Amino acid sequence: MIDRVILSICLCAALAAGPLADSPEIELRRDDEAGQLQVLIDGQEILVYQYIHWIDLPHYWPMNSPSGKNMLIQQTEPYPHHRSFWFADTVRLDGEREVSTYNALYSGQKTGETAYGPPFRDRIRHLDFTRCESKENKAVIDTKLKWEMDGSRPVLEEQRHLKVHALGKGEYLLDITFQLTAAHGDVHFVSDDVHYAWPYLRLNPIFSGENGGTITADSGATGQEATNMKVARWIDYSNTIEGTTEGVAVFQWPDGQEHRWLTREYGTFGPRRPDNLSGKPFTLKKGESITQRVGILVHRGNVKTGRVAKRYKQYIKSRWQ
Repeated sequence: MIDRVILSICLCAALAAGPLADSPEIELRRDDEAGQLQVLIDGQEILVYQYIHWIDLPHYWPMNSPSGKNMLIQQTEPYPHHRSFWFADTVRLDGEREVSTYNALYSGQKTGETAYGPPFRDRIRHLDFTRCESKENKAVIDTKLKWEMDGSRPVLEEQRHLKVHALGKGEYLLDITFQLTAAHGDVHFVSDDVHYAWPYLRLNPIFSGENGGTITADSGATGQEATNMKVARWIDYSNTIEGTTEGVAVFQWPDGQEHRWLTREYGTFGPRRPDNLSGKPFTLKKGESITQRVGILVHRGNVKTGRVAKRYKQYIKSRWQ
């Protein structure tokens, strides 16, 4: 049995210029036996990376609001393959069958009417943490993963670079860069415009539009009809629960191309790839990589009082590095 490993990371500086008396402190607690890396700010859990060896794909859950409410749902009907905060796609290694990590759950053994368990024919497997440390005002977590088929047949290599920034008052920014490399041959991407996560967030129903939450784009458009499959630089999802207003915004890092977004009133949203790489087949040649970078801002207040537009500008100006 793998011994439990506890790794603590403390950050002694705040993000604002100059020191603050109440500078938030980030701590990481790693438990390899449970397959969890827990992120805490001032002793309060904000995020957990789930990587236990038998799951269909690693993901992040829970992700907590400044007041301590879990903003995401790990698994739900009628889409049990949704995984809270996750990356996934449908691809084909040259000469092989299609592999859907997006629908990896259904490649497992059926254990009930709508339940599935390991082993999974298609899956993403966590391999290792290549970096888990602190540097001034942030925590840095680098992760190595592998996309697999038919047991342990490698399809794609994945690297994730995550920076966690504590903003004070329970707010935080997750800056994540996700890279796939065709290390084992040409890989054809065959997903449609909708069924891939680059990434997706699946909100706890209490935060969803069906329960009073508001989807807002950087253009000012609100609601699914006005934002779904429309170009945006960021999308915010906020709601008032038990008298407290909080939200989460996803920032698309500017890469010189426009990105459309999927939005749903039931609580799923996330950016698409650029149009020439979304909903159309394309190929990564052996040795080539594809990268996506996004920021996840968990904030107090709504899109306006949470200063989402201002914080997006700070993000792309690399204030948080």
